[in-house]
Amino acid sequence: MARVVTFGEIMMRLATPNFLRFVQTRSFDVTYAGAEANVAVSLANFGLEASFVTKLPKNEFGIAVLRYLRQYNVDTSHIIFGEGRLGVYFLETGYSQRPSKVIYDRANSAFALSSPEEYDWDRILNNANWFHFTGITPALGDNLVQACLDALKKAKEKGIIVSCDLNYRAKLWSQEKAREVMSQLVKYVDVLFANEEDAEKVFGIKADESNVVEGKLSLKGYEQVCRRLKERFGFKKVAISLRESIVANLNGWSGVLLDGDDFYSAKQYTVHIVDRVGAGDSFSAGIIYGLLNGMKPEETLEFAVAASCLKHTIVGDFNEVTVDEVKSLMKGSGSGRVVR
Repeated sequence: MARVVTFGEIMMRLATPNFLRFVQTRSFDVTYAGAEANVAVSLANFGLEASFVTKLPKNEFGIAVLRYLRQYNVDTSHIIFGEGRLGVYFLETGYSQRPSKVIYDRANSAFALSSPEEYDWDRILNNANWFHFTGITPALGDNLVQACLDALKKAKEKGIIVSCDLNYRAKLWSQEKAREVMSQLVKYVDVLFANEEDAEKVFGIKADESNVVEGKLSLKGYEQVCRRLKERFGFKKVAISLRESIVANLNGWSGVLLDGDDFYSAKQYTVHIVDRVGAGDSFSAGIIYGLLNGMKPEETLEFAVAASCLKHTIVGDFNEVTVDEVKSLMKGSGSGRVVR
């Protein structure tokens, strides 16, 4: 069985119930989530061995996170504990023309304060087949830039495939800082993931004939983006999820994949959204699963898009679906009829 290691921060997610606004709500629904943890859970649900690496506070919230991850069979043996707090993010789920909103409260978290020396990458990456991180982790501080760099160098030394989701977050760092740091880190990356905006914001590579704000996306434009990314950084594969926003709870969803010199585009789904947070992570997990299981490139892409399509229908960041459910949707079983 393939072993995938992911590295990043996990936070407490406090979401308003029943589409309430922050100013209306008197309670929050509590779950735990983070980009790299989301990928690990998806892969564990698909039957792979998934290890999540982070640092948690040495208190009841740290224990709660550990127990939460373990119910999904995620390997938590490389999680460390120490001083600091658990980061929090608040989610107000949008509806129709009202967009969703996220407020972060993550400063001085145990993970953000962790030092590179605390992570024994030689031990953590032993017998691993794949290492995954996102641009969120180095955005949390220079200490985590170094931690990522240490992990990437060790992964390359061990011949491990490396993937990265650009996951640009304007609330964490500037485009200039992101471009400077990520240009260095992606030199070690084999498979790059991005959404329809990341390549432009981080590397200044824009899709022609596309307008993300208006929901107009050009496949030809994103093929150019993929090829320019590969040409600049030498990636073996580039996968981009494509969201056409109609209103907050109704989107078009698809994706593209550049594998070597071959370019593929997937079927587009019209998705009535329950919860869109974590959809990009489920797309990344789908690509990783397909590649590790020997799927052809076009099948890998279709699997990833179908998996992430289903994620939009599930409350919480984690993609609570099985391989069989994803493959059923790929075969055309998307009517939503009751399964008896």
